[in-house]
Amino acid sequence: MPIKSRIRSIPDYPKKGILFRDITTLIKDPVGFRLAIDSLTQHYLQDGMDFDVIVGIEARGFIIGGALAYTLGKGFVPVRKPGKLPAEVVSQEYQLEYGSDTIEIHVDALEAGQKVLLVDDLLATGGTALAAAALVEKVGGIVSEMAFIVNLPDIGGERKLLEKGYNVYSLTDFEGE
Repeated sequence: MPIKSRIRSIPDYPKKGILFRDITTLIKDPVGFRLAIDSLTQHYLQDGMDFDVIVGIEARGFIIGGALAYTLGKGFVPVRKPGKLPAEVVSQEYQLEYGSDTIEIHVDALEAGQKVLLVDDLLATGGTALAAAALVEKVGGIVSEMAFIVNLPDIGGERKLLEKGYNVYSLTDFEGE
C-alpha cells in the first residue's frame, strides 16, 4: 500500500526492543501526506459519521488532525503535554509501552454532548488514546470514533479500545513486524 511503504521503521527507539513506526517520512512526502489526509477525508465524508470537532493528540495528532479538520470543515482541539495550554486544564496520567506520561485539555475545550473524532498518528498499547478519551469525557464530550494512520494490532491497543466500546479506524496496519 502506498501509505505503508512511506512509513519508516526504526529499531530500538525510544528504547531497546521497540520497533518505532515513524510517520515523518510519510508527511514530509507531499504525495504521501496528501494521500493520508485525502484517504481519511474520503472515509469520513462517505461514512457519514456524526461528529462536531476533531481532537488531536500532541504532537503528530496535531498535524493529521489539523489537516483533517480543515478538509472536513470542523474545529480542532489540542490535547497537550503538561504546562503547554494557557487556560485552566484537566489532566490525565496514563501508561506507555515504555513508561508513563500525562496529557491535558482545556476545561472549556468542548461543549457538553459535543461529538468528537479523536486523531493520532499511531495506535500501539492504546494508553494515549484511552487517556485522551477520558479527557474528552471529563469535559463533557462524546468520542464518536478514534482515527489513526498506523495500527499495531499485535500490541493490543485496538482490542482494548474496542472492548471499552470505542470505534476505531486506521489507514494501515503493521502486523507481526
